[in-house]
Amino acid sequence: MNEQLYSIRNHQLGDMGWITYRHAMTVASTYGWGEAFEAVVGEITSQFIKTYDPEKERCFVAEKDGQMIGCVFVVNAGNQTAKLRLLFVEPNARGMGLATRLVEEVVQFSRTAGYDSVQLWTMKQLDTARHIYKKVGFRVTHEEENQEFGENLISETWSLKLTYNEETGKNH
Repeated sequence: MNEQLYSIRNHQLGDMGWITYRHAMTVASTYGWGEAFEAVVGEITSQFIKTYDPEKERCFVAEKDGQMIGCVFVVNAGNQTAKLRLLFVEPNARGMGLATRLVEEVVQFSRTAGYDSVQLWTMKQLDTARHIYKKVGFRVTHEEENQEFGENLISETWSLKLTYNEETGKNH
């Protein structure tokens, strides 16, 4: 599959329920994380709707044939920092570069919105997502043990500077 087979749009009424349900159910079946994870996803989606600032925040929703197949959020974390949240791609839509495209949408939007950096929080065991973050240019800035969704987890904070150095041709 390629990107012509899907489209990306802004969120609409009803999307937050789908995002909470599908993200929670998929993660539960894959990693065994239960209601604590669902509660976090529900809190994030609820807070997004309550405080949504279209100039600084976005929920990108991917669709294929009228069906939602993925999403990602960018929210204002303060101090000129954007926060990437809830990257999700349906299992049957994986392998077509959609997750990378969604992360790139967050980075592009964050630059346009005037942020200096983008941060995200993830778990070390989420290898595929971590690979995408690294490929896009994010770097781990902090790790810690975490028991929130299960035993023996390591949570990570990642960051991407959006200021561009013209001499080196790289973000710093």
